[in-house]
Amino acid sequence: MSSSPNDPARRRALIGVTAALIALAAGAAPARALSEAEAKALVDQVVADINAIIASGKPEREMYRDFEQIFARYGYVDGIARTVLGPPARRASRAEMQAFTRAFQAYMGRKYGKRFREFIGGRVIVEKARKIKSFYEVTTTAILAGEPPFTVTFMVSDVSGRGLFFDMLIEGISLLKVEKSEIGAMLDRRRGNLARLIEDLERAG
Repeated sequence: MSSSPNDPARRRALIGVTAALIALAAGAAPARALSEAEAKALVDQVVADINAIIASGKPEREMYRDFEQIFARYGYVDGIARTVLGPPARRASRAEMQAFTRAFQAYMGRKYGKRFREFIGGRVIVEKARKIKSFYEVTTTAILAGEPPFTVTFMVSDVSGRGLFFDMLIEGISLLKVEKSEIGAMLDRRRGNLARLIEDLERAG
């Protein structure tokens, strides 16, 4: 049975996601705050790398590995992995979190690599950046052949000690919220068995 927007459990889940996003973005402030120019420069480089992969003509598997490298290089992978795993991340051992983070990183490279592969023949253009409390929202426009343009937005913070993106919105849909919901459902189906989830993530995507 699907839950309604007013379902108490759903509201608690949404509140938890919101709190995690705020904590991830705020964190402990570094000595020198990230600037708007630095946030935009990060996304400029992400977009340049994405456009290069799109135009490369590489085989599918190689493209997915390249997209995983973009996620690893420019994304706050440790923070994203902990946020999407939720409370089980606090109970997991260091080795378990490392294994989950590696599996999740590869899974994201395959999953979103397939989505960005749809951009072949198109391009992504960085538009503008604006500060929102302790992080920056950098807006880009994706232009696909024969399709109306749409927005891809990167949320950038230096909570990790350097500028990295901690969320990405494709057509207004939050990567962080989607993955938190999907990873949570996958773990529930495995009765909370993190080892099984890690094994399945290594094969999924």
